Amino acid sequence: MIRISLLVSLVVLASCQEKKQPVTEQANIPVCETGEAIPSRAAYFQTDSSSAEVKPGSTRGMVTIPGGDFTMGSNEFEDTKPLHPVHVDAFLMDEHEVTNAEFAEFVKATSYVTVAERSLNPADFPGVPAADLVPGSAVFTPPSRPVSLENPLRWWTYVPGANWKHPKGPNSSYKPSDPVIHVSYEDAAAYAQWAGKRLPTEAEWEFAARGGNTTSTVYYWGNDLKPKGQWVANIHQGHFPDHNAQEDGFAELAPVKTYPANAYGLYDMEGNVWEWCSDFYRPDYYAQSTKDNPKGPQDSYDPQEPGAVKRVQRGGSFLCSDQYCIRYKTGSRGKGEVSSGSNNLGFRCVKSL
Repeated sequence: MIRISLLVSLVVLASCQEKKQPVTEQANIPVCETGEAIPSRAAYFQTDSSSAEVKPGSTRGMVTIPGGDFTMGSNEFEDTKPLHPVHVDAFLMDEHEVTNAEFAEFVKATSYVTVAERSLNPADFPGVPAADLVPGSAVFTPPSRPVSLENPLRWWTYVPGANWKHPKGPNSSYKPSDPVIHVSYEDAAAYAQWAGKRLPTEAEWEFAARGGNTTSTVYYWGNDLKPKGQWVANIHQGHFPDHNAQEDGFAELAPVKTYPANAYGLYDMEGNVWEWCSDFYRPDYYAQSTKDNPKGPQDSYDPQEPGAVKRVQRGGSFLCSDQYCIRYKTGSRGKGEVSSGSNNLGFRCVKSL
């Protein structure tokens, strides 16, 4: 059995704003006032649709994003200010998140081993017995009753043996048409390189998610959470984190292309799984961002964990809702420590024209 103590420090993999209940510090655990917090891999050990074969270089399943000018960011979150003008050149983007079937083709061709499957280096976890350092990943484990939202460990569990092939642990298996999960930044970048693609910049991702909409809307799809009474994104429905009403039929992951595409033909740009972007994360970057094809800052800095290297994540996940996390809304951002994964974190790729 793996020995896991309470976190002394908490790393944020995906951040979204908490609304109903303010976050406070408790038991010396620094928590994130911006919402959904997923413990990094390292934190647990501190102290006691598409099944088509992927062919590298192919643009099958990609859509053309025409490029253009837009106003990036949001006034709703501190790390999305200020609103600033951005231009992106045209590019190609995967119409949906990379699926398990597609990732399996990559692994078959390259024998790639994801970070979640690799042995942990005791040097990275001083003071922890080597026997306790078991490969695994973070899995959303809803409690049986309502709990305080102050401590994300009430619904996140480090599961030995959890990885993309076994999303809930050794005895679980994946569905080919679900988005691949438990992927670190390194894993996503390796797949993209093999496929002859790359990960999107944060600016490309937001431009694509807006679908050509030049007006300011609450959500990427418009101002109504449920247009015509229908769910159009895979987010949490019900009382977070103990009860998901499953009004759309899904408690967690949904197969790609389940919900309507945006005007560019892109699926699941909101909800389902967080998506890695290539930019380093800094909360103050927008004040210095260049206008033309910004690629993010030169390095990473998160004041909540200054020593961690983080990249931007976008889009929110099946855990986001107005009750706990709203970082699937227009212009919002997430962030993730680059060696950590979870069962609500995936990616999609782009290709320059």
